[in-house]
Amino acid sequence: MRKLLTRGGVVIALLASSLISGAPVSAKGILDDPPDDQVVIDLVAMAGSGCRPGTADVAVSPDNTAFTTIYSDYLVQAGPGISVTEGRRNCQLNVLVHAPAGYTFAIVKVDYRGYGLLSPGAIATQRANYYFQGMTQGTFSSHPIPAPLDDNWMVSDEVPIASVVWHPCGEIRNLNINTELRLSKGSSTDVSFLTMDSTDGSIETLYHLAWQPCP
Repeated sequence: MRKLLTRGGVVIALLASSLISGAPVSAKGILDDPPDDQVVIDLVAMAGSGCRPGTADVAVSPDNTAFTTIYSDYLVQAGPGISVTEGRRNCQLNVLVHAPAGYTFAIVKVDYRGYGLLSPGAIATQRANYYFQGMTQGTFSSHPIPAPLDDNWMVSDEVPIASVVWHPCGEIRNLNINTELRLSKGSSTDVSFLTMDSTDGSIETLYHLAWQPCP
């Protein structure tokens, strides 16, 4: 099992003195402040044409409110002379979030970012699905990315608190994250591409977490 507190060989230390005590809780039971204890994420499995081995990583934010998936080779393209198979890439990540004792968490918002060069008439879509292992309940989303485009792109999923899926307290359930990029030339006669990739060769897909004390 690979520990994912490493990026570029630098270990990200997420240390705190003790578990939060008496943290403010909203009327719906959501913590106004996240737990102050260490959170570790393990990448258990990774598969897909958009995240070949060694091209994806995960890290936790220092304040424990989010985690980031980083890709370095997630690209679709379409146009004259390009096979239609190049127009779809996907990635399935299976991650284990080690939450502090006595707390559970849920994903309440996801931000996806990348870069696109889309000719007029091209058709591009970003899709995602994430759920806890062994649970049928989950969230699915699909976002069109309009053409023409020659710039960074970003789409966000926001889940109402009443609809979020909480990690079961006291259980070990891995989180499955399935993402997909699709691109077809449509009526365009030029080459187009779409990538989860920024100028430094990686993109950051940010998953925002809500925390709740276990009953």
